[in-house]
Amino acid sequence: MWNQIRKSFRKLLCPESADCLSHRNIQVASESVHGEKLAPQWVTCDACVEENKGCKCDHESTQVLKSAVVNEAGVEHHTDQANSSFAHSVINMIGMLIGLGQLSTPYALENGGWVSAFLLAGLGVICAYTSHLLGKCLAKSPKSRSYTDIGQHAFGSNGRVVAATFIYLEIFMALVSYTISLHDNLITVFAGTQLRLPIWAKLYKSQLLTLIGVLVALPTLWLRDLSSISFLSSGGILMSIVIFTSVTCTAIFQVVKANHSIPALHLHKIPAISGLYIFSYAGHIVFPDLYKSMKDPSKFTMVSIVSFASVTALYASLAFMGARLFGPEVSSQITLSMPRHHIITKIALWATVLTPMTKYALEFAPFAIQLEHNLPNSISSRTKTVIRGAVGSFLLLVILALALSVPYFEHVLSLTGSLVSVSICIVFPCAFYIKLSWAQISKPVLILNVILLAFGLLLGVFGTISSSKLLITSLERAHHT
Repeated sequence: MWNQIRKSFRKLLCPESADCLSHRNIQVASESVHGEKLAPQWVTCDACVEENKGCKCDHESTQVLKSAVVNEAGVEHHTDQANSSFAHSVINMIGMLIGLGQLSTPYALENGGWVSAFLLAGLGVICAYTSHLLGKCLAKSPKSRSYTDIGQHAFGSNGRVVAATFIYLEIFMALVSYTISLHDNLITVFAGTQLRLPIWAKLYKSQLLTLIGVLVALPTLWLRDLSSISFLSSGGILMSIVIFTSVTCTAIFQVVKANHSIPALHLHKIPAISGLYIFSYAGHIVFPDLYKSMKDPSKFTMVSIVSFASVTALYASLAFMGARLFGPEVSSQITLSMPRHHIITKIALWATVLTPMTKYALEFAPFAIQLEHNLPNSISSRTKTVIRGAVGSFLLLVILALALSVPYFEHVLSLTGSLVSVSICIVFPCAFYIKLSWAQISKPVLILNVILLAFGLLLGVFGTISSSKLLITSLERAHHT
């Protein structure tokens, strides 16, 4: 039996190698990213599950999560009716895009200078365009239902493997970032509190608090009821709204005077902060679900334009607000800069603490379903549940260990954006479109896409190098002290 289980693990990255899955569409969710992954309806809307971002449609979120996660995990279903309106699609896409990145935009603007706001806006425009390209790719291949399907249609099985690898990597790194955020905000929430348990006497208070937080969230990885996972995800959406509202109230009610000037430009910091900016727009992995869910897919481009314009405006306003309020002292997470004694700050801190705890089950769901589906049929349902839960628990503890070893939120988030998100959001969509449309593409459009592809590669390379150096420097400094 254990030989069969080991073989099942090998199928995760390239499911087509398994005969029983060769005919299925398999997609992996991201977090990135960065938020929640929700969408309209199980029967009427096939959309959207993603890392730190979600849907705010009226009654549909529970059924939506079932549709999107199952589609991502590669389980076949036949509910292909699409009934998502333009407004619902816009709300879904905005929900996907707003997430962990909102905490870091003030820090990025302060460090890059106000000129870097043009980079933030420019990346928003580029990502809206590459979202449009994914829609074009789906229109050319009606059978494609997911990001990895597009990769396979463009570059064969290698395209699927590369896309899936980057998606899994983004999920993993995003969860590390969430755990670091949990660690940082728990320290602030319980500042001044004495905490010592004899069984873990060697742990620092911050490590112990984070361990307790992760252990509290650990049972959610054993959930098989997607409705329960959807409920957790909806809580994550609410927490994101609370965080933004809290920062806005801090400015409106002048809890802190917005009297700091923002530097014009710190050119040498641009590569590192570009990773923070691009991570904020990570959502492309689930855009195929959103496209397939629309009543009128021809409006997908307009949905992308409206959604990215709205999110870019929100990020820019939050970035300028945070930079003006806190200046050079602004933290990589805006909630850590807010005055600790104020009730608004306490609400924001608890919202930030609860956000990662709502994410673990949702981020792990596509991987867990794929794992369970690849296990041999001879294994009982209970055994599959145990294997699924055990693997999830082990991975979460690995993520915890890594987060405690590298507790540098801004550098890890920047590295995630530069190393992974820039490829998923810019490089891959351009490459997919060029490959699939080579015979029909006009020369100006070809040149544009080649330029964007090269820009994405350069941004990724320089951003990865810069954020890696900063991360290594921080680790060395911590080691010496």
